[in-house]
Amino acid sequence: MTASRGDTVHPCPAEVVAVRHGQSAANVAFAEAEATGRDVDLAGRDADVELSPAGRAQSAALGGWLAALPPARFPHVTYCSPYLRARQTWDLAAEHAAAAGRPACPTRVDERLRDREMGHLELLTPATIARRFPEEARRRERLGDFYHRPPGGESLADVAARLRTFLADLDRVEPGRRVLLITHDAVVLMLRYVTEQLDEAELTELMLAGSVRNAAVNRWEATTGRLRLAEFNATGHLP
Repeated sequence: MTASRGDTVHPCPAEVVAVRHGQSAANVAFAEAEATGRDVDLAGRDADVELSPAGRAQSAALGGWLAALPPARFPHVTYCSPYLRARQTWDLAAEHAAAAGRPACPTRVDERLRDREMGHLELLTPATIARRFPEEARRRERLGDFYHRPPGGESLADVAARLRTFLADLDRVEPGRRVLLITHDAVVLMLRYVTEQLDEAELTELMLAGSVRNAAVNRWEATTGRLRLAEFNATGHLP
C-alpha cells in the first residue's frame, strides 16, 4: 500500500497487476446505445453481465500473456471481482495458461474489487439518465463523478474507501508477493488515485484521457515500501 509522505515504510506486495475484465455484453450494448441514441437493451443485474465473444478472445490472450511470463514474474495469487464478467475473464485466462503448461495460481474472490455500483442508474447511459432523471443528471454535473453517489449506489470516493481496506489487507497477507487482480475500470482508476495520492482535479484529468481498456495490463512495483505505477493500459498481448 502507498504510504503518505513521511510515513514509516512498511511491507507491501512486490508487484500488483490489475486487469480489467474482457469486453462484456454491456460494453457492446452501451457503445451501440450511444451511437444510435437508444436505451441499453439489457435485462437483469450488472453483476450478471457476461463477456462478449470479443471479450472471450481477449481473456484467452490474457492467458497467453500469463503463460509467457518468466517464473520471477508469475503471480503467486489472484484476487477476482465477484461479478460474472470478471470471473469468466479469469477462468478463461487460467484455462489457456494451464494449457500452455502454467497451472493457475490460488484464486480468491473479493467483493471489494467489484465495479462501482450505480444503484437506480444501473445499466443506463448518460443520455437515458438525462431524459428519465434530469434532476439526478444535474446533481451529478454539479457534484462531479468523484463525489456523486447515485441513489442506491456508490461514488468514486466510496470505491476508493473500500480499496484502501483491500490494499491494507494485501500489505498484511501478501507482503513481498506478486498479486494479480481481475477487476473493473473504475477500480483500476481508483487504484491509481490511492497509490499516486492524486487529488480530484488530477483524477478528473486522468479520466478525461480515456477509459481503462478491456483486458489491459496495469502494473505496480514495490519501491521502498510503496507501490509505484510501472505500466498502464498495456494491450500489446491482445489480438
